[in-house]
Amino acid sequence: MRHIFKYYLLILSFLCFTLNVAAQNNDKSAAEAFVKRIVKNHAANFEINYIASAANDNDIFELESKNGKIVLSGNNNVSLASALNHYLRNYANCLISWNGSNLKLPTKLPKVPSKISKTTPYKYRYYLNYCTFNYSMSWWDWERWQWEIDFMALNGINMPLAITGQNAVWSRVYKSLGFTDKDLETFFSGPAYFNWFYMGNIDGWGGPLPKNQILGHEALQKKILERERSFGMKPILPAFTGHVPPAFKDKFPKASLKKTNWTTFPSVYILDPNDELFTTIGRKFIEEQTKTFGTDHYYTADTFNENTPPTNDSTYLSDVSKKVYQSMAMADPKATWIMQGWLFHHGAKFWKPTQIKALLNAVPNDKMIILDLWSENHPVWQRTEAYYGKPWIWNMLHNFGGNISLYGRMDEVATSPTKSLKDPNAGKMVGIGLTPEAIEQNPALYQLMLDNVWTDQPIDVSSWLKSYAKQRYGAKNENAEKAWEILHRTVYTGGVLPGGPESMITGRPTLAETTRGTRPKKNYNPSELIPAWTALVKASDQLNTEGFKYDLVDVTRQVLANYADTLQRQFADAHQKKEMDRFNQLGAKFITVMDDLDKLLATREDFLLGKWLADARRMGTNTEEANLYEKNARNLITLWGDKNSTLNEYSCRQWSGLISSFYKPRWQRFFEYANQQHQAGKNIDQKAFENTMKDWEWNWVNQTNPFPTQPSGNSITIAKQLHQKYGAMLTDFYKTAKKQINKKTNITENTDEP
Repeated sequence: MRHIFKYYLLILSFLCFTLNVAAQNNDKSAAEAFVKRIVKNHAANFEINYIASAANDNDIFELESKNGKIVLSGNNNVSLASALNHYLRNYANCLISWNGSNLKLPTKLPKVPSKISKTTPYKYRYYLNYCTFNYSMSWWDWERWQWEIDFMALNGINMPLAITGQNAVWSRVYKSLGFTDKDLETFFSGPAYFNWFYMGNIDGWGGPLPKNQILGHEALQKKILERERSFGMKPILPAFTGHVPPAFKDKFPKASLKKTNWTTFPSVYILDPNDELFTTIGRKFIEEQTKTFGTDHYYTADTFNENTPPTNDSTYLSDVSKKVYQSMAMADPKATWIMQGWLFHHGAKFWKPTQIKALLNAVPNDKMIILDLWSENHPVWQRTEAYYGKPWIWNMLHNFGGNISLYGRMDEVATSPTKSLKDPNAGKMVGIGLTPEAIEQNPALYQLMLDNVWTDQPIDVSSWLKSYAKQRYGAKNENAEKAWEILHRTVYTGGVLPGGPESMITGRPTLAETTRGTRPKKNYNPSELIPAWTALVKASDQLNTEGFKYDLVDVTRQVLANYADTLQRQFADAHQKKEMDRFNQLGAKFITVMDDLDKLLATREDFLLGKWLADARRMGTNTEEANLYEKNARNLITLWGDKNSTLNEYSCRQWSGLISSFYKPRWQRFFEYANQQHQAGKNIDQKAFENTMKDWEWNWVNQTNPFPTQPSGNSITIAKQLHQKYGAMLTDFYKTAKKQINKKTNITENTDEP
């Protein structure tokens, strides 16, 4: 009996020790502050409790009601935040989202009937893409960053990319090597382009970068990292990949440099990894970065990002990887390299098994993790034997450039992560994540993906959508459920496309079906979306949460954009038949749709050009800086580069203000030009027209005229008015247009048939 008593004491001591260690390794004050930020006056109703990790050492949370409190238990603060999120969604019918949160908590909080326990099957839950830091985050202040970090924690993210503020580190490193501020002026890019600078694609574009911005982002990064680490997250910081200043060739004339080009931008200089300066600079950077920002021993470095290596020789590629890793490990022996697998998809013609193995196998398996960047559409792990033994993470990419079209593959996102996890050929799959080029769009799809974090089972999309609608809208509504059923089988069964279908509204005016940067093809018939719109309009008699209003506006926007695309095919047909009266009538309808869209989008802050520009200007400490930042902001979402840029319209946005001031005037000029050419007996010269527009577009980029920063009008009222104006008409329109095919010219009246 005495031995049994000693045995129990031993177990009790071990449990106490384990729980004490869990508590000591977590910042309880940070967790308490987080709960207050989220539930505010209800914070006293929650109790925080730390528990040991799960048996497999993965994160775990528990949720229960006890002694009049809702007890949130977890092995770290991310787990605790996830427990709170589970409670809010499943017991209080609330949802926190980018585009309209519902946090209407009852005075008396509902009890948890029985204890809930959830363990994640994924060690790593990754978040962000280099591009997100500019397409979405260029103008974020601390308040916006704080909200996003809370959002990460609520949804179980524990490995965020963290590249803000690196210019300050690079400045000190290069100055230690003898470079001056003047030398670096042509190196650092503008504030809307720094991620492409970090990836070694461009030098200086959008600059010169003010020193105030460099120092401001350094301070911001310190806050970001402190907060992320307070949750127990492991931020990923950059490492050196060889990109050096243009002045490097003069400072170190014997250095082995090569030039590389990205799209139409001027060449940048890359230091050969075999040059002894490579590891010297790489080590200096990690040391200075650690001194400035600390480290969690995870580093991002992407060699040959959208650039082809100078040779396919496996020895060369292996040496590159060795040197990149050595430059990390010399400064931090615990370093783990986080590499994007994007190059193996983007440069698939170059990256064959021999080349991929050479690049990967030069680094120990336990010192590298690969991000399978576009797993939902193009899973590279399936053709590389799961990255030949390296740990890897399944990611949803989804968005390119911030296009806001309704699009996604919900069934794939709901089932493939767990299928891959259980696939015997998946090798060392260690996590899941989100890698969008831009966020704050298609919130349902992203929430669905994030809901994979705490389950090892496929998600049933139909039942999930019913719960999602109730949480987002604060009440069960049959019309809302019907709308989401239709959205699921139309826009969210979107097929393997290169991102969401863009609208011809935002494309450079043309009579062609597509432009270089605009692909309007959809995997559904536009007529199929109208019943979803009608159902949401009906639901608006009972629902009015911010999330509902966003969704109503977004679906209305998509219906009208689809109609505009069909009108474009119709006026193209009319012009080809030289039916100019019909051409002008259809063109006028096209312009009217743009006006209606602009008015609709003005009702939501999410869709305001003015907010994007005002946020940019707010970063400036003087007028000169504010003007530079606004130019960056305007340029990124229109031309991207100079007036001859081949990336124009890549980051197209259907925003109020942008439609009325940029896209609409372009189309009006096109219609005028088409009529002038017809009257002169000439055909449209597309290239000549675009050349005449380049100066006008560049002038718009350089303007500083203000746009509204606050919404105007009632979302529900205007959506109802537009439904009354277009709803029945569009139903009849698509029935008729479907039959009208001109066999001679092969131009269809409705070319959006899947």
